[in-house]
Amino acid sequence: MDNELVFYKSSYSGQAPNCVEVAHVPTDFRKSSHSGHGQNCVEVAGLPCGAVVRDSKNPAKGHFPFPADEWSAFLGSARR
Repeated sequence: MDNELVFYKSSYSGQAPNCVEVAHVPTDFRKSSHSGHGQNCVEVAGLPCGAVVRDSKNPAKGHFPFPADEWSAFLGSARR
């Protein structure tokens, strides 16, 4: 598996050299195993180069990406 996100030039950028690029964020978010049966939980999805998390109550409000090394450090700390 590649360790980088693949970015694409926005179709709204036209021919301009300075443009917005976007990358696909997975839609296969899963509920944290520590959330129990509650409605309020954190969801996570894997990326080729880390992970993204979002609030299950407000998934349309966006997500927060973590590079692989930061995600590993977070998980290690949470396990301790």
